[in-house]
Amino acid sequence: MLTGCRDYQLSRRAFMGASSATLLGMSVKGLLAASGKDHEAQAEHVILFWNGGGMSHIDTWDPKPGRPTGGDLSSIKTSAPGVEISEIFPGLADQMHHCALIRSIAGTQGDHGRATHHVQTSYLPFPNLVYPGMGSVVTHELPNLGELPAYISISGQAPRAGYLGQKCEAYYVSNPGDKDPYLAFPEGIAEVRGNKRLETLAKYNQRFTGNSTDSRLRATETSIEEAVTLMRSPALEAFEFSKVSPKTLDRYGKTPFGRGALLAKRLVEKGVRFVQVNRGGFDTHTANFPAMRDHGEIMDPALASLISDLAETGMLKKTLVIMLSEFGRTPRINKDAGRDHWASVFSCFLAGGGIKGGTVYGSSDEDGAEAKDQPVKVQDIHATICHALGINPNKDVMTPLARPMKLVDQGTPITGLFG
Repeated sequence: MLTGCRDYQLSRRAFMGASSATLLGMSVKGLLAASGKDHEAQAEHVILFWNGGGMSHIDTWDPKPGRPTGGDLSSIKTSAPGVEISEIFPGLADQMHHCALIRSIAGTQGDHGRATHHVQTSYLPFPNLVYPGMGSVVTHELPNLGELPAYISISGQAPRAGYLGQKCEAYYVSNPGDKDPYLAFPEGIAEVRGNKRLETLAKYNQRFTGNSTDSRLRATETSIEEAVTLMRSPALEAFEFSKVSPKTLDRYGKTPFGRGALLAKRLVEKGVRFVQVNRGGFDTHTANFPAMRDHGEIMDPALASLISDLAETGMLKKTLVIMLSEFGRTPRINKDAGRDHWASVFSCFLAGGGIKGGTVYGSSDEDGAEAKDQPVKVQDIHATICHALGINPNKDVMTPLARPMKLVDQGTPITGLFG
């Protein structure tokens, strides 16, 4: 039974949120922010390559030579002793001493939508909440390092920021390497005239907003403020390739994926925290093997050039590169020479950010059907990214409804990946 004045009956949530609450002479907020940070952050940036559709693990990072499930593609040796990958990655094979593979991700979702949500947020979909993607989590937890947006998504939309708010949304780039038409005044509008229009817009918005506390209005203001700041920043040159040498463009490949990888490199060099490069076409229910060869021709030069260039400049040490898809493909080859959805085991490629090069973590069974050694949960991937960046994956953040949510849904960092 509760007694006494209700004003003095602080709930746990209210106590934890009170700015003046202290414990052992330290603010509770400070203690919570510091919890989980018992190691030095080894990464400052993340480049996530998201391969939508469910990329075949057997035809990329976990080949099964000599097995009936192995298919038409061969495995090749790499610069990491004892590590073999698919023949579609000859250039990347020369960089594998910088890279690591996880071959034992034990997924639970075989539907594209649910699996994509799970792998990109660590949470299963829930109707009453929009869970933030990993890029929004990183943006929320770490300060911006430059004038460019902290989170940028290339050639496709990233997950929403959900309850983390507008400041954690990704800035979208549709055509990597091209000038963004939305970051300049329309043709025929001089800078002086354009600035006057922005001033007028700000006045109208201020008058309309008034004393309103509607979060949607504040989100709109935030978007406009950030767009104007970006429009006036000299760092915008990172988005354009007019001064990039033809040789460099050729090395990465004159494709949206190649240009996206090159742009990702330029953006992290300018301080962007999280870059997501999106590519689809991996739902290979038919003609899997020619499709994977085509993917390799596009992906291999871009990935190999990116890893090599980041290593040469020293940026790889503080940039975590990761490639993921929502699930793998069936070991069994179907009647249409394709592979179907397979969540029981799939793989992940990583490099940089403190990752120990030449490492293979976990394994699947001899046919690539189940996780055999060191099974990894989807949530563990998120916790591992947090670990590399010095973020506590178990930290609670409050939703607008004052509901505490952890940054990662019960994941454990894979510390064995780090040197």
